[in-house]
Amino acid sequence: MPTIDYIALDAEAVRTSIDLVTTVTDTDLPKPTPCRAWTLYGLLAHMATQHYGFAAASRGESDPTIWKLLDLGDDPVKAYVESAEHVLDAFAQPGVAERTFPLAEFGPNASFPGAQAVSFHFIDYIVHSWDVAKSLGKTVTFAPATLEAATTVAQIVPSGDVRRAPGTPFAADIPWSGDDPLDRIVAYLGRNPNWPN
Repeated sequence: MPTIDYIALDAEAVRTSIDLVTTVTDTDLPKPTPCRAWTLYGLLAHMATQHYGFAAASRGESDPTIWKLLDLGDDPVKAYVESAEHVLDAFAQPGVAERTFPLAEFGPNASFPGAQAVSFHFIDYIVHSWDVAKSLGKTVTFAPATLEAATTVAQIVPSGDVRRAPGTPFAADIPWSGDDPLDRIVAYLGRNPNWPN
């Protein structure tokens, strides 16, 4: 069975998010998103923070303050793009998939093999790209092979009561019977594919 190249898949997801975010205007920033109680500005701040956090983890840095929510300053789109380019560069370094990532947001002393950690980032940016697109009233598409890999990663995310605890990254799964694989992924991870309806 071939090894899945999560670094390449993650780069596709992150670049897709850049393409979407570069269309954001100041009037879009207060818009609601499918992410619980986050405006588009809040979502972009979270996404940028995660980029820097994962990039630091790829270098073995474990300081939990790396994960403190960023202020995007006077140009949130530029700040987001810079954060995305930063993580793309960090993940492109030799041997990243074989490193150990300390991920403080998962708990004290939590660490994961590099390829697995990158898969976490990958699924986040599949879903967050969808979130941004929905907030903007747009659609987002990914290659079928990308969505197949994302489905595999999504299904590893624990379900049940753990999704109802405060601070969990994904809400409880939503029953969904549609044919679109991206809709199935976001529904499994707690988003309503018909949002905002």
